[in-house]
Amino acid sequence: MSAAPLWTSQAMAQAMRAQTSGAVPEAVTGLSIDSRTIASGEAYFAIRGDIHDGHDFVAAALQAGAALAVVEGVQRDRFAGDAPLLVVDDVLAALRDLARAARARLAGQVIAVTGSVGKTSTKEALRRVLAAQGETHASAASFNNHWGVPLSLARCPASARFAVFEIGMNHAGEIEPLVRMVRPQIAIITTVEPVHLEFFAGIEAIADAKAEILVGLEPGGVAVLNRDNSQFMRLRRRAGELDIDRIVSFGADEKSDARLIDVSLHSACSAVHANILGHDVTYKLGMPGRHMAMNSLAVLAAASLAGADLALAALSLSQIEPAAGRGVRRTLGLASGEATLIDESYNANPASMAAALSVLGQAALGPHGRRIAVLGDMLELGPTSPALHRGLNEAIKASHIDLVYCCGPLMRNLWDALSTGKRGGYAGSAAELEAQAVAAIRAGDAIMVKGSLGSKMKTIVNALEKRFPGRTALDEAAV
Repeated sequence: MSAAPLWTSQAMAQAMRAQTSGAVPEAVTGLSIDSRTIASGEAYFAIRGDIHDGHDFVAAALQAGAALAVVEGVQRDRFAGDAPLLVVDDVLAALRDLARAARARLAGQVIAVTGSVGKTSTKEALRRVLAAQGETHASAASFNNHWGVPLSLARCPASARFAVFEIGMNHAGEIEPLVRMVRPQIAIITTVEPVHLEFFAGIEAIADAKAEILVGLEPGGVAVLNRDNSQFMRLRRRAGELDIDRIVSFGADEKSDARLIDVSLHSACSAVHANILGHDVTYKLGMPGRHMAMNSLAVLAAASLAGADLALAALSLSQIEPAAGRGVRRTLGLASGEATLIDESYNANPASMAAALSVLGQAALGPHGRRIAVLGDMLELGPTSPALHRGLNEAIKASHIDLVYCCGPLMRNLWDALSTGKRGGYAGSAAELEAQAVAAIRAGDAIMVKGSLGSKMKTIVNALEKRFPGRTALDEAAV
């Protein structure tokens, strides 16, 4: 059975003010900007990136089964006369136009998520919770920037009952144009923390940038804000300036509309007791960590506001899993037994690092096992970066981490602050640290690997998985 059409070519051409060239099919089943992964029947958008020009891959995309390609008029002559093309002035601008057309035809509830930490995990939890109750569309991976958001929105089927979009930024002014495209009925700000400080004067400026998500709220829309966060009053004040009448707060604070009453933290999950918009709820959360429990309050509040059944939503939270590089667990097979790898290699900032260290502190160990943190540089933190790296030592002590391996020039600050007994090893880069980290593992250990994407900590994760083949938590559940 073929996939239902996502767009007719005529509707696409009309939305993007495109000229049709060649044998364009009646409809497309999806949209792609990557010729390597494009599926048969999808439309290929030849976007110009910082490194590659998508026009160089149009022929490959069509060869792979793309139904048509969206190209710039100035590049039209590069392709065969009968090639199925929609020709536009600017491909990215055309994708934005198609995204606006997708939003205009959508009758479902739209939720937008931003925040310094927890955007993707919150978005993925919402996807899981809402999909159990109706057709749900959500951003793929971390598609949260100037091309990821319009692509995610343009991919949204008109029939979706719920749609969830992640919106990110590392500079002021980046969220507003994206949220004006998405026009959510519900906007979540998970938290505001000192990240991207290289580009901001301080945490208040970061809060103002995150508050841009409120600008795009539909009339009568709801802002879901973290009452426990230091910037809550600033965000609430901004919502008032924008005439947003309804603010739903979440947190442990007694005044929270979605309030954490109690949480029991376990090595791979949490048990949560909460009051969500006046309803008492107890549920199992399929991911560990107090920070995950806090964000689950926002998830349940938003799901309820969007018209989902609260009890069913809470039940679905037991099934959520970490996204790649954000806490995925793997059992490492050693000759003398097993160890646990926690892959947090996707990204890092002081708040997410402290949260990950706390989760490592809760991890189950085997006999004689140790808790080992392998940490790479946290980037974009500006002049306070050395102090913020040194400051991780407090979280390491609080979480009772036994051994720490560090790599990168910024992590040297933490390395110098560590007590001698906690020093595992130091290297200038992840590649140089790899052999030390692999050699350190013993049966019973729990090892967590984390750093900013630019620190390339995934190389250490890959080395551990290659050296000690094992199973993911999902594999184990199937055994």
